[in-house]
Amino acid sequence: MSAVAAVLAGGRIAAASASAKACAATTAVAASRMSLWAHVQQGPPDPILGLTEAYNKDTFPNKVNLGVGAYRDDEGKPHVLQCVTEAEKRLLDAHLNKEYASIQGPKDFRDASAKLALADADNALAEGRVTTVQSISGTGGLRVAGIFLAQFYNFPNKDRAIYLPTPTWSNHLPIFRACGIEPRTYSYYDKNTCGLDFKGMMQDLDKLENGSVVLLHACAQNPTGVDPTPEQWHEIATLIKQKNHLPVFDMAYQGFASGDYDKDAYAVRHFCEQGMLPFVIQSYSKNMGLYGERVGALNVVTTDPQQASAIESQLKIMIRALYSNPPIHGARIVATVLNDNDLHALLLKETHAMADRITSMRTRLVEELAKAGSKLDWSHIQRQIGMFCFSGLTEQEVQELISTYHIYLTKNGRISMAGVSSGNVEYLAHAMHAVTAHRE
Repeated sequence: MSAVAAVLAGGRIAAASASAKACAATTAVAASRMSLWAHVQQGPPDPILGLTEAYNKDTFPNKVNLGVGAYRDDEGKPHVLQCVTEAEKRLLDAHLNKEYASIQGPKDFRDASAKLALADADNALAEGRVTTVQSISGTGGLRVAGIFLAQFYNFPNKDRAIYLPTPTWSNHLPIFRACGIEPRTYSYYDKNTCGLDFKGMMQDLDKLENGSVVLLHACAQNPTGVDPTPEQWHEIATLIKQKNHLPVFDMAYQGFASGDYDKDAYAVRHFCEQGMLPFVIQSYSKNMGLYGERVGALNVVTTDPQQASAIESQLKIMIRALYSNPPIHGARIVATVLNDNDLHALLLKETHAMADRITSMRTRLVEELAKAGSKLDWSHIQRQIGMFCFSGLTEQEVQELISTYHIYLTKNGRISMAGVSSGNVEYLAHAMHAVTAHRE
């Protein structure tokens, strides 16, 4: 082989070797990238959103969605309140800018929210003892409250527990776990009566270590629709005060439960009047239909204005690290409605109408079940309140409703009464009777 040929051959060998090394390196990088997230497993679908996805894929003409936690009119359509539409027109005409809101949200929104929740209970607002910050609906308010409690509350237990009613809104558990707070339960629902297990609740709250954090649903308990009576709230408040527990109220349905904003806030205000210092989380998703605007508020009742100011300063630090500033459009809608006498009056009228439709559907469902021939006692459907009804259906019966009758609801038997309408209530009743007839 000539010298030139040898050089060329050597060059080809070197190039081939370099190519092989590059290929091996590329393969190694690709393998490394493939293994980077190989340990991440597919998460389970959200029990509510997954149900809606299944409903949307169903082509059955008479399918019914009883899982969604959003109000629907009697035609099964999303409903926009007139007071909200009018408020948006006014905001558009005002040509407002889109600058950042303050970290804690607009003052007119915060003042109106605190007044709606607390009114003049124990003069807390008049004395400047309440800190209110805008939140990303009720979910965000709970999360910020959880972060604050995890950082500043002196829990009586090492694992920093919060006690939740059983059952409770499923999202309560991951929200508080994400804050480093351990969810535990206390008795609440009585499966035998489809009502409140008041005795068990009081016994459990009494057994807790003094100073425990207790979450309470202010009204329209989700998922059961079972609320304590005013007299029972009095006893609950007395016990919680004696035990020095910290009450955290989730008030997602004020005005939407009974149609009366004052009645639905009764428990919150009574606790304040008894000298307690609750956390109160509000949502405007249900009572104003502002689901997609994600607007709510966190209120913290304190002992004096200095304490309120200190707590607000810490909440602002936490919010800044979470999402910096709250969205402004929903807050402006709420403030416009609540601070205008005419729009506020219209809100009360419209909220009452929504609550009345839910109540009427409860009555119709019980009547249609009787007409269908059911011998079971369904009176709890009428005794419960708010958007949700804990039907008493078993998981197997729910599965039969879904697979045979294309009626979608959560496996624990929770019915969103907003999904019940004049057009489907008879079909729903016949289906419920069919899957429960074996119990008669």
